Amino acid sequence: MIANRRCLRFLISVLACIAFCYQGALIVAQAPAKTSGVAFISVEELKTKLAANESVVIIDVRSSETFANSDRKIKGAIHMKTRRIEHRLTLPPLKDVPRDRPVVTYCACPADESAIFAARVFLEKGFKNVRALKGGWREWIKVSGPTETKPRL
Repeated sequence: MIANRRCLRFLISVLACIAFCYQGALIVAQAPAKTSGVAFISVEELKTKLAANESVVIIDVRSSETFANSDRKIKGAIHMKTRRIEHRLTLPPLKDVPRDRPVVTYCACPADESAIFAARVFLEKGFKNVRALKGGWREWIKVSGPTETKPRL
């Protein structure tokens, strides 16, 4: 009898996990529908721009934990928390950035959620050429995009 209860609890746990994962997959699958107004840039296109020394403002919005656990960032990127973007736009170096300068946001989220959110904030604040990096930090590392050691705090 006890073995049957344990088996039943185990099966219920497995079914709950499957349901949770399925719900998460649906949320990720629906994420592109929430990107309206935000365009993407591919890692290859950004690599080309950096190789040609084009002026691009790169914003790293990886979570504080993810950023802290990494010793690198995309070359020239400025790290900031998504909840602080509006405030940071009033301070140097961002307050002096021309509103038509290309801006690329990136994160390490599975569906680029933070990068999309950050890009929307920049667009709402009058920036005209803002895109989120498709695939973010993970794709950048896969294609060996240029990185630099992040500053020690």
